[in-house]
Amino acid sequence: MDWFNNLFFGTGIAHSIFVLAIAIAAGIFLGAKLKVKGITLGITWILFCAIACSHFGMTLDPLVESFAKDLGLILFVYSIGLQVGPSFFSSFGKGGLRLNMLAAGIVLLGCVTAYVIHLISGVDIATMTGVLFGAVTNTPGLGAAEQTFQDLTGAANPNIASGYAMAYPLGVVGIIVSLLLLRWFFRVKLEKEEEQVKAEKGEEQQVIHYDMRLTNPQIDGIRVRDLGLLTHVTVVVSRIIDITGNEFMPDADTVLHVGDQVRFVSDAKNERTILLLGELADVQWEEKERNIHLVNRHIIVTKPKINGKRIMDMKVRDAFNITITRVRRAGIELLATPELRLQMGDRLTVVGEQEAVDRMARAFGNSTKKLDAPNLASLFFGIVLGVALGSLPIMLPGLSQPFKLGLAGGSLIVAILMGAFGAKWHLVTYTTTSANLMIREIGIALFLAAVGFGAGKSFIPTLVGGGYVWIGYGVIITMLPLLLIGVVARKWLKLDYFTLMGLIAGSTTDPPALAYATSQSSVNDRAAVAYSTVYPLTMFLRVLTGQLMILLFL
Repeated sequence: MDWFNNLFFGTGIAHSIFVLAIAIAAGIFLGAKLKVKGITLGITWILFCAIACSHFGMTLDPLVESFAKDLGLILFVYSIGLQVGPSFFSSFGKGGLRLNMLAAGIVLLGCVTAYVIHLISGVDIATMTGVLFGAVTNTPGLGAAEQTFQDLTGAANPNIASGYAMAYPLGVVGIIVSLLLLRWFFRVKLEKEEEQVKAEKGEEQQVIHYDMRLTNPQIDGIRVRDLGLLTHVTVVVSRIIDITGNEFMPDADTVLHVGDQVRFVSDAKNERTILLLGELADVQWEEKERNIHLVNRHIIVTKPKINGKRIMDMKVRDAFNITITRVRRAGIELLATPELRLQMGDRLTVVGEQEAVDRMARAFGNSTKKLDAPNLASLFFGIVLGVALGSLPIMLPGLSQPFKLGLAGGSLIVAILMGAFGAKWHLVTYTTTSANLMIREIGIALFLAAVGFGAGKSFIPTLVGGGYVWIGYGVIITMLPLLLIGVVARKWLKLDYFTLMGLIAGSTTDPPALAYATSQSSVNDRAAVAYSTVYPLTMFLRVLTGQLMILLFL
């Protein structure tokens, strides 16, 4: 039976892979099965299972532990960066900027709270940084802090992971409790909030169409291309029935006249301006007696040669006599302006005759099979750039040693830039949601398991020896910033409760909190929208502050 004993408590690569797989499988099983009123620690159970395995004598080869932790962190952070990249910079638009500033305030207050507790309690800053990121349920920040500590000292500090593990469970609970306290404090009635959301829905930005009859004399005789100069808003003209009854798709040089029946496509917020051009009309499109066979259809960009090209460069009107009215990318609907660069995976809404639409579909690919396989070349090229950027020493005033972005920071920045601008550089960075999720889950599983094995031997002695007070510190770090910013957002900035819940869940990058927030309403998605708005910047700030806490105060 020696072979069996060596399998669990031996040494070597095979043994390390075996016990890693045990911790990961057990953690995923517990995450799926153990729930309290719908709340679960999810994949974080892997960390606790690895700690338990290590405590009972299972060990990892040091090289395997280091490799699994670093590779897992890179894969996890890089996949997140690719996901948030397309919407990262657009999240700072009107409305989004306010939410992001509130989220940044929560991040900053959390760091300040952790530092003040460090000064009062005497707990070393490395441990308190671990408590901080457990309290805000943010694993990339933990990874950044651990790596920065090792770069500075040449050795790992198991207390960082121990502090994270002790604070994490009540961190998940504390976020939801904060939401409930804010609801109680402001006497929020969900039914009343939903009525308010419905009343404001017409003001939200969404791409819609308007069928109108032109009546404004100022528009008579101007070209479609000059419409934006007159209205000062972005609109697309997809169809026209002129005063003679001829229905056609206009181009940029088409001249508009009073009496024309027109379909405009624009953002909902532009409705008042567009209505100044004429009056809404019940226009009968696709009239069979005129032999008109215009159809609306969705076409998916799956040909690499289209990636990065602007809509104006494709000349679809000249080549196919077709109008692109909308583009859906990463769950966000965009107006098809001429300057918009297309990316692999974009879903285009087009209007044209059936035969022309079929020809355009063939030219643009429109084959979901081509999207199933991840582009590994760009993935590993991005990782190369991320590791290089993370290893670059940067001298900053006030620091005795060069600052490095680290594996987490470098990979995250490169992934965000590739997700946002990869198409402009003709890089195909598209991955399906399932492929991105698989890469992310494998990465976080490897990272948490390796961290757990590293911290396992000292976890119980630390807990018994006074580490249990870190749990209380974590609760303070979790709830104090959320309640303070929550009061500001609700009392002075007048955020509705659904948006406030999404803001808090996003500022802690906490999926259980998002699940709770979205469950509070079945008629609006404001919580999810707010979460996705602040998530990219919050993730970036968490990784950055994880390093700065160690660099500035160690």
